[in-house]
Amino acid sequence: MYKINKLNALLQQGRDTFHIQDLGLIWNIANKNTLYTTISRYKKRGYLYPIYKGFYAIKPFDKLHPWEVGTKATHQFAYISCETILSQKGIINLIPSHITINSMHSKLIDIGGQPYKIRQLKEEYLYHSVGVIHDKGFAYALPERAVADMLYFNPTMHFDAPIDWKKIRHLQNEIGYPETKR
Repeated sequence: MYKINKLNALLQQGRDTFHIQDLGLIWNIANKNTLYTTISRYKKRGYLYPIYKGFYAIKPFDKLHPWEVGTKATHQFAYISCETILSQKGIINLIPSHITINSMHSKLIDIGGQPYKIRQLKEEYLYHSVGVIHDKGFAYALPERAVADMLYFNPTMHFDAPIDWKKIRHLQNEIGYPETKR
């Protein structure tokens, strides 16, 4: 058996956040006591920062991208969409009080003072990759996908910027969303 450099193994992952199960897999540690001891040592040395129980980062919380924290906190596939993307791109003027995430289960969470609204999206739509970008350890919707997602949740949503409805309908059909009248 070979010994791995645990810190290098984390740094090579291309992301900043890890659940306890991720650390066990990356470090090839099956024994829970050994894993907890290793995590405790890495926390004391300043290599790991606790976000909440069982969820850690290799950077202090204030240096983390809030989108990565939110999507990884779900502990399943998730991506940033809806109001967060639409507001950022100027498609809606409302500045949301939370970061909006699409995932397998609905819930509201707060991590380090940042609220997250997680919306449940059916698996057949959630895992459809069209219009979803994977970058920097997390996924997020392109504006057109965010519009299509928003219409799935709220078919009467008002948008403040012009929308290419032909493009949105094509995207909705490709994903398999029910048709909305616009």
